[in-house]
Amino acid sequence: MLRQLTYKDMTVEPLIKYVSAFSDISDNDVRLLKQFFKPADFLKGSTLEKENTVAQKLYFIRNGFIRIFCTDDGTEVTTQIVGPNNFITGFNSFVSGTLSKENIKCISNCDLLYITKSDYNELTKESAIWSAFCKQVYEKAISLNQQRTTDLLTLSAEKRYLKLLAEQPELIQNVPILYVASYIGIKPESLSRIRKKIIS
Repeated sequence: MLRQLTYKDMTVEPLIKYVSAFSDISDNDVRLLKQFFKPADFLKGSTLEKENTVAQKLYFIRNGFIRIFCTDDGTEVTTQIVGPNNFITGFNSFVSGTLSKENIKCISNCDLLYITKSDYNELTKESAIWSAFCKQVYEKAISLNQQRTTDLLTLSAEKRYLKLLAEQPELIQNVPILYVASYIGIKPESLSRIRKKIIS
């Protein structure tokens, strides 16, 4: 469920700060980001994008946690979990206009900024840094997905969990064990045993 917010409720400052960390940003770029990105919040369990549809929005997470998952014979397989100060969408679908194979759903209540595909295209035309910035974001997303695939093939379940705990402890603290287990490719009961072993 979506509730439209005003900029009085939510500013674009976290987004501006995030973009500034990648590229020098001009006053005009700041103006354009404020113009094109719209604030909204979504309740826990809300679906942002569905499989077999074309992704129409790019989201920036101000607060909350979101997961991307695919369905395999009725089973949900989590492929990505992201938290604050990250972009999320069905990237392949959003960029190419093809049908997405992914679902995107809020794990918690989420405060987001979003831009539509048409506004995204307009922003790309008008902003000197936006296209180069997005290229870096997409490359980062591809790199993370490749690393996750490598980890699934080469690391034991326990090592995958320990790596996630070391690199993204906020996920362990805020995301249900069901989704964490799916993300690292094991059953929830197996993850429970691993966690008990580590604690003991």
